[in-house]
Amino acid sequence: MAMQDKINELLALREKARLCGGQDKIDKQHAKGKYSARERILMFLDEGSFEEFDMFVTHRCVNFGIEKDKFLSDGVVTGYGTVNGRLVYVFSQDFTVFGGSLSETFAAKICKVMDQAMKVGAPVIGFNDSGGARIQEGVNSLAGYAEIFQRNILASGVVPQISAIFGPCAGGAVYSPALTDFIMMAQNSSYMFVTGPKVVKTVTGEDVTTEQLGGATIHSTKSGVAQFTVPDEETGITLLRDLISYLPSNNMEEPPYEPTEDPINRLEDSLNSIIPDNPNQPYDVKDVIAGIVDDGKFLEVHATYAQNIVVGFARFNGMSVGIVANQPKCMAGVLDINASRKGARFVRFCDAFNIPLVTLVDVPGFLPGTGQEYGGIILHGAKLLYAYGECTVPKVTVILRKNYGGAYCVMSSKHLRGDVNYAWPTAEIAVMGGSGAAEILYGSQMKKIEDAEERQKFLNEKVEEYREKFSNPYVAAQYGYIDDVIEPRNTRFRVIRALESLRNKRLENPAKKHDNLPL
Repeated sequence: MAMQDKINELLALREKARLCGGQDKIDKQHAKGKYSARERILMFLDEGSFEEFDMFVTHRCVNFGIEKDKFLSDGVVTGYGTVNGRLVYVFSQDFTVFGGSLSETFAAKICKVMDQAMKVGAPVIGFNDSGGARIQEGVNSLAGYAEIFQRNILASGVVPQISAIFGPCAGGAVYSPALTDFIMMAQNSSYMFVTGPKVVKTVTGEDVTTEQLGGATIHSTKSGVAQFTVPDEETGITLLRDLISYLPSNNMEEPPYEPTEDPINRLEDSLNSIIPDNPNQPYDVKDVIAGIVDDGKFLEVHATYAQNIVVGFARFNGMSVGIVANQPKCMAGVLDINASRKGARFVRFCDAFNIPLVTLVDVPGFLPGTGQEYGGIILHGAKLLYAYGECTVPKVTVILRKNYGGAYCVMSSKHLRGDVNYAWPTAEIAVMGGSGAAEILYGSQMKKIEDAEERQKFLNEKVEEYREKFSNPYVAAQYGYIDDVIEPRNTRFRVIRALESLRNKRLENPAKKHDNLPL
């Protein structure tokens, strides 16, 4: 065969591989508002940067007549490319080939890019769109899943791992995304569950739709499985590129720097009046965040889950930073089980990847009640406490208003190795709120006052007395637990100066095999 014939053969095979399971099946994907596996990768990566691996791989199964049906690439497209010039590894499951079901060779292709990413220290992004295990391959398919899980586990905290669920993801397949750092789901086209609606109906008698059981809304609001929900794949891919811009390529790198023209010393006058005079009145902590970060830009993570705490990425003078903030607008900013889990996971991610933390505090305490106690608020609250305590990245804390009880300790206090702790003049740092404290301190005296009006007047006086003595930042500042009380409008400048002073921070935890986080 002449050289040109061989080249023509190669080009024909490439063309065949790019057609995935056939044009008709690609058209069906498009009709559902979904893209093909290769289209997703090409949209995500910088133009012309994709280098594909294993285009000519086919399955090796000979059971149930499947050997007569073979497709180049075998249902997953893998390789590497760049996002804004930075190296990333990708795999994209192809629903047009056997419904994207996972075979032994399919798994081996994913494992290859994960191994390569670990060698060179680059993020791994997976596009999930799969019907699950390839039943014809039996235990070999299950073994393939476990090989991927093992790599997810070893890569955790070494390179960022992101899962985009752009179709079905069911059964054992859900555990690979669950082991990654971030999960994104597309509305109306993606779902995740361990057991589907039919099995649920058979086993429990419960009637439930696919969307109700594992749709994007459920996992972004109720279960907390998905950190991001997007209306369509285009929006999702734009968001993925934005997310990666905040993250280092691996745990040995510093986060990326992005120059800004937003002045360091910009005064945000609105912050001087953002805290209401009535301590029980809410405000939106996202307004505070927008006022102090570069260009008001904040990439929120888990935006619709446990909204009493806000987490996400922003920049201060070009530096990538993780922000954790209590949200007075939702449940008064109280810490509950879900908020504690959400906060802890985010803090640990930032710590693993050298991303400094800025914590904005306005927390009345932990949510009381049997529902929380029976659900293990003690253990879940300890997760957030543990995350801040083990964290060695720069930590800057600003107490905006309430900071009561155990929640004071938990929210990046000086005692959990907070590096720079500021308070606004409106900060109330105490064991508890004034009315609760006065009732405990003066309860026996109040019982002796028979007249109800007199009793209330006495209580009001004692509440005010307690507030004057303790519900302010100056008592904590006297002990050095607060480094400075700052003017709210000057917060941006003070936070940036603090972060810059901590740029060369060095802190190591004791040597150990691994910790025993209260799971």
